[in-house]
Amino acid sequence: MSDRINSVKKQDDTGVALLRMIQLFNLFVIMVFTLGSWYIVDWTLARSVLIGGVLANGSFFLLKRDIEQLLERAASSGEQAKGIKMEKIMFFLKFYARLMVLGLLLFVLTTKISINMIGLVLGLSTVMLSVVIVVLARGRMIFSAQSFKGA
Repeated sequence: MSDRINSVKKQDDTGVALLRMIQLFNLFVIMVFTLGSWYIVDWTLARSVLIGGVLANGSFFLLKRDIEQLLERAASSGEQAKGIKMEKIMFFLKFYARLMVLGLLLFVLTTKISINMIGLVLGLSTVMLSVVIVVLARGRMIFSAQSFKGA
């Protein structure tokens, strides 16, 4: 039984490490894209990439925090189906509220300052790019190493 608990603990630590790597790599990607946009094109494109990257990274961080809270509360509520269901509902309400706030922020920003839409989309896609690269590169090594240990 303790081997199972240790295995679950290692998987949790691995997942946390993978998320941390994604966040750090995402900050690196935002910095490279912003500086590259500024050097190659102009400050308007670079500012748009930076705004999109900061918004996407902030939303990703908040989503991660909400998922951790959901899992923690669901684990503490135990077998109570009603408690777990309520936590799921609260999670989805927060998710959609954050999505609406993000949309409103983007609307306000695009009406108040000059934003290059291609740069904004590039910045917003940095989280997705970071997830794909880190999971393909690092995640495969982590999980293949664990499967060899378990076999």
